[in-house]
Amino acid sequence: MRIVFMGTPEFAVPSLEALLGAGYEVAAAVTQPDRPVGRKGTLTPPPVKVCAQAHGVPVLQFERIRRPEGRQALSALAPDLFVTAAFGQILSQKVLDIPRLGTINVHASLLPAYRGSAPINWCLLRGEARTGVTTMMTDAGIDTGDMLLREETDILPEETAEELSARLSKIGAETLLRTLRALEAGTLVRTPQDESAASYYPMLDKELGRMDFSRPARELHNQVRGLYPWPGAFAETPSGVLKIWSARAHEEDSGLAPGTVARADAKGGLFVACGKGTLEILELQAPGSKRMNARDYLRGKPMRQGAPLGERE
Repeated sequence: MRIVFMGTPEFAVPSLEALLGAGYEVAAAVTQPDRPVGRKGTLTPPPVKVCAQAHGVPVLQFERIRRPEGRQALSALAPDLFVTAAFGQILSQKVLDIPRLGTINVHASLLPAYRGSAPINWCLLRGEARTGVTTMMTDAGIDTGDMLLREETDILPEETAEELSARLSKIGAETLLRTLRALEAGTLVRTPQDESAASYYPMLDKELGRMDFSRPARELHNQVRGLYPWPGAFAETPSGVLKIWSARAHEEDSGLAPGTVARADAKGGLFVACGKGTLEILELQAPGSKRMNARDYLRGKPMRQGAPLGERE
């Protein structure tokens, strides 16, 4: 079976490696173009490109794979199957018609819930306790195709989007191999998605990281871990934007106004009053400063109980 793999971020790498490790013929890896990264804008290849080149797999990069030059390049490869995992581009029907066996996608949610480009982040933002991976046949819709296999897993209470993505990427790779074996054996069952149970969530943007301390501490904790490492959670404070990299929710109310400091000392830590409960900030980054442990920060920048978060003494 001749496969063309399509994927871009780190999440997709275990699936590509699984195909190669299992002896499948991967004719090419299709991925997004190199992008500028960091303050210096260093042109950086996507992880799938790095992995493919390390294994001697030809790499194709197109800004829009649905354009004629993309379709022509894919057709020339004469694939039996496309496999996609977090590719980042929507495949047109003309592209989907190229492989004789269709296109199998590795999606990081329990479909039909959490369709869209950021299912891992949204699952955490919504406070879910369980998620998983679904392999599916791709159609012209957004994650609307028939489901093939699903694998579930519990979400750990403090797990970030980065950590959960790493776990799901491995689960996805294992589920993909089981899917392909069933396809080859003729035992693969296609199950249409229940549209009444479907949910779709949009792409992430930086504004999602803005914290509102009138919300419950539990929701803010989910916001911090769900948006880690990008776009990241942040709070507008009297001294500027305070990035919050790690936090923990506590059910006890402080009796203070939301957004004010409930406790701040280098020994006990930094706690902020919320609409319900209290948020303990574990790791932060103040304006013009480096990322650091909140207790270490308080040693040099004390905060006063009852003051707005970030107010300078």
